Amino acid sequence: MENQYQLYEHKAQYYETDQMGIIHHSNYIRWFEEARTDLMDQIGFGYDQMEKRGIIVPVLSVNCEYKSMVRYNDHVYIIPKIEVFNGIRLQISYRVIDKKTNELRAVGESKHCFLSGTNRPVSLKKIAPELFELFDRYTGKDFGSLEQ
Repeated sequence: MENQYQLYEHKAQYYETDQMGIIHHSNYIRWFEEARTDLMDQIGFGYDQMEKRGIIVPVLSVNCEYKSMVRYNDHVYIIPKIEVFNGIRLQISYRVIDKKTNELRAVGESKHCFLSGTNRPVSLKKIAPELFELFDRYTGKDFGSLEQ
């Protein structure tokens, strides 16, 4: 899968900037969600498919550490990595890398759980073993090789 994975690229938009002309800090959280959604689609089981099966994946926490500024019209890669997965919880890390310079712009992580449609915690290993295997297969895999 690593060879087939397409890096998620984002072009910084004018509306994402703040009064100082840099990307407002809140947008990085949105970028993480965009990259996470793209990763899930690319590994073969996106949010839309999960929701059709009655599984939801809420965010429990999210954080971001800013390393250097992103400005309007910059192109960055947002690179997700499944760090922790046990069938009930999921933790994904993110690196925001400048496309032109490869400079690290930000790092972060999000933590999630799997819930049923009635908002009860579920174990993918029990209710969807094929999904458990899919996520387990990609846990710890680096999808962020810029040499692709």
